[in-house]
Amino acid sequence: MAGGWEPELEELRRRQNFVGEMGGPEKVARHHGQGKLTVRERVDGLLDPDTFHEIGSVTGVASYDEESRLTGLRPANFIYGRGDLDGRRVVVEGDDFTVRGGAADASIWDKMVAAEQMARELRLPLVRLVDGTGGGGSVKTIETEGRTYVSQAIGWEHAVANLATVPVVGLGLGSIAGLGSARLVTSHYSVLVRGTSQVFVAGPPVVARIGETVDKEELGSADMHAGIGAIDAVVDSEAEAFDHARRFLSYLPRSVYELPPRGATDDDPARREEWLIRAVPRDRRKVYRMRPIIEAVVDRGSFFEIGKAWGRSLITGLARLDGWPVAVVAGDPYFYGGAWTADASLKMTRFAELAETFHVPVVHLVDIPGFLIGTQAERAGTIRHGARALASVFQTTVPWCSIIVRKCFGVAGAAHMNTARLRYRYAWPSADWGSLPVEGGIEAAYKAELEAAEDREATLRDIEERLERARSPFRTAETYWVEEIIDPRDTRTLLCEFANLAAPLREPGPTRFTYRP
Repeated sequence: MAGGWEPELEELRRRQNFVGEMGGPEKVARHHGQGKLTVRERVDGLLDPDTFHEIGSVTGVASYDEESRLTGLRPANFIYGRGDLDGRRVVVEGDDFTVRGGAADASIWDKMVAAEQMARELRLPLVRLVDGTGGGGSVKTIETEGRTYVSQAIGWEHAVANLATVPVVGLGLGSIAGLGSARLVTSHYSVLVRGTSQVFVAGPPVVARIGETVDKEELGSADMHAGIGAIDAVVDSEAEAFDHARRFLSYLPRSVYELPPRGATDDDPARREEWLIRAVPRDRRKVYRMRPIIEAVVDRGSFFEIGKAWGRSLITGLARLDGWPVAVVAGDPYFYGGAWTADASLKMTRFAELAETFHVPVVHLVDIPGFLIGTQAERAGTIRHGARALASVFQTTVPWCSIIVRKCFGVAGAAHMNTARLRYRYAWPSADWGSLPVEGGIEAAYKAELEAAEDREATLRDIEERLERARSPFRTAETYWVEEIIDPRDTRTLLCEFANLAAPLREPGPTRFTYRP
């Protein structure tokens, strides 16, 4: 039809084709040669097919001839837009490492700010595909701009606000430094790919200036950062990273203004695992595996662990009970006997805040002999971090159910739930509790009697036998200091009942305190 806008639409497609070439064939081939997908391949691999709607598809640095005709368009090294992930709308933002390695002199800040703002204001989950400096600095900017600037994080207020509003996932998919590393960890769940992803404040060339000669893996490997809790998981491929993002988001609402959705209900709530009656050894000195217990009581295959490689005396993750999402906390006696270290305390704080932010009820399988003791624990500030964990537990308002599987001692044991609220709590017959374990407290409590004894060992055995009779959980139940002792095989049924009772009690909306990374 005459007079239409076909020429302009053709110009739009031409510009989009320029942008689609990213950093050019040579840079793309080099990127693939490192075993990495391009940012557009990553978006396609993450989202449901043909659902991505890009915003700012022709932003970049254009070049023109003497007659002002477009001759090229180097794209901005950041793309973003909306798309579906397992049928739910999300915002995706990604760094294009093929264009100036993600450096600031190729970025257009407005796009990054707009992506964060879109997630917050449309109340949609956000997935960041981080690679390179993630819009961070480059000294070349001084020359290209002809000036420098006072350090700032433009739009960071949106990133912070998003932590209290929508689920945020950070996928680290390359060597990440500076602002990129901050963007990765300012999230509710973060992942690195083993071997191809590293994180550091500054990379090896910069670190060399302070006299340290290291390669990227030595400086900031995925496994190292997982081991200190800087990131939450390590995977072996980008495809696996995308799967982790899908699973994590499946347990959470789109925003704090909604409630976590119920999943499939094809696992019988009345399912009983007979082996649970023997799961905890009668000998208190022997350890046992907690993860199989978790798997036995939650819906089959639903447990999604978070932060497995750090704070290892505490297990945290998301799961489902009769389809309802729950946050699972459990002690792991294989590490420090389950004692809470400084790292475990930090892990508890962060996880309690996640559950509270997104209205996810908590199930705590308790085995806590107390805080870790000794000079190393003291120098790590265990009591400071432990007190913060206790505060986070007492601040939560989501429904909470504790199953005391074995030990519950001291101040750390007191963090098994907020006992000022309804004590929705059960104990297994293997439960053991007190101000501190009998085995560690006899020497202090009976010091005078032991020193005065003619036969110290015989006196010690007599004291141990007296205390053993009194420490029975049934003695505690007689006075209602614990609400109910249950058959371990009934745990799943009771937890499913809890999840169904908790579901209508969940209330959408912002929380009283802000989640922090």
